[in-house]
Amino acid sequence: MSVHLAKGMRDILPGELRKRRSMIERIQHVFESFGFEPLQTPAVERIETLMGKYGDEGNKLIFRILARGKAGEQGKADSALRYDLTVPLARVVAMNPQIPLPFKRYQIQPVWRADRPQRGRFREFYQCDVDVVGTENGLAEAECIAIVHQALLALGFAEFKIRLNDRRILRAMVSEIGALDREVDILVAIDKLDKIGEKGVRENLGEQGFSSEQIDRLFEMLNNGGIPNVETEVSNLESIQQMAHSLGVDPSRVCIDYTLARGLDYYTGPVFETVLTDDNIGSVSGGGRYDGLIGMFGKKQVPAVGVSLGLERLITIMEERGMLTDTEGQADVWVTVFNSEYQVNSLEIAQILRKGGFRTLVSMKAGKLGKQFKKAHAAGVRWVIVCGPDDLSSGTVQVKDLQSGSQASVSLSKLVESMQ
Repeated sequence: MSVHLAKGMRDILPGELRKRRSMIERIQHVFESFGFEPLQTPAVERIETLMGKYGDEGNKLIFRILARGKAGEQGKADSALRYDLTVPLARVVAMNPQIPLPFKRYQIQPVWRADRPQRGRFREFYQCDVDVVGTENGLAEAECIAIVHQALLALGFAEFKIRLNDRRILRAMVSEIGALDREVDILVAIDKLDKIGEKGVRENLGEQGFSSEQIDRLFEMLNNGGIPNVETEVSNLESIQQMAHSLGVDPSRVCIDYTLARGLDYYTGPVFETVLTDDNIGSVSGGGRYDGLIGMFGKKQVPAVGVSLGLERLITIMEERGMLTDTEGQADVWVTVFNSEYQVNSLEIAQILRKGGFRTLVSMKAGKLGKQFKKAHAAGVRWVIVCGPDDLSSGTVQVKDLQSGSQASVSLSKLVESMQ
């Protein structure tokens, strides 16, 4: 039988998983330093919870789950794997009105999309989100920008740009060219600028029936500004930018960019996206304000804003650049087993070490200490414990430090202390 993974999926083996965990811990530290609290939601949501929230393009990428019984046999789905972490958050807030607002939460969990796999993109991948629910204050946007800035620095990135725009400014452009009834088509096209360039977007819009005059005027505004009736929105972006500077964001790393669209339908105000300026890999973070989303699930509208870090893309880049190192093995100590008669003694010593806070492995096979030492080296431990008959009769063990090469006879009562 030939064994294969499902398309767009992958196994994450221990060495890689330790690197990912270390990376996530650094990101979590940044999130929590801004006062955000953790949240988890289920992998599966009701189909109606997800559908209609991401636009036509997003709806096509939702992994649907067939209903049970006859409905499933007829191809009907009643649930789906979550597409992102924002819509589930909106559902949680709508279902739990007792949550004090503003609610600052972070969430790091897998999501699923029936997308075409490519470099740094899988069908199952982790998202790292922070969101502020329950305030219209631009400080919430500024904190999202500052968190991305601090997280990327914590991971070791220095060359990146955070782009900032407002969906209402884009809407004003669409209105200026008389195409409000086709706003989504235009935003989807603009969102592809970084992939196919201005020429490609112009051709795309022309194929959709927009006139050359409309396209020219659109790009005049995208490239040069001069957008009518957006003074308030522009002033708001400048205020957010200034607050981000006050929160420690390097002014050279954040800019207002009228070409930024963001593809999701639920954004209602400021949007932001981060790209690495020294690697053409696309966006590594994105988000924005979505004041209308939570109201879809409840009786009242609740303002909200959030941002997501592209964990998988960042890991891919960090691995390629040698920024991820596996310095932490699976254990600190390896306890050898002299022979089967003395296995119980090795187990008792392992318990002493574990109670002392050391991650401890015990040889699964007794005898031939040389082979056991080779396995200990391969496991990446620092210390190896040898407990032969002579040692045990005197209440001692031999402690070998694989880093320094030193070896000492240590009493069991002083074992943990000697290894601190």
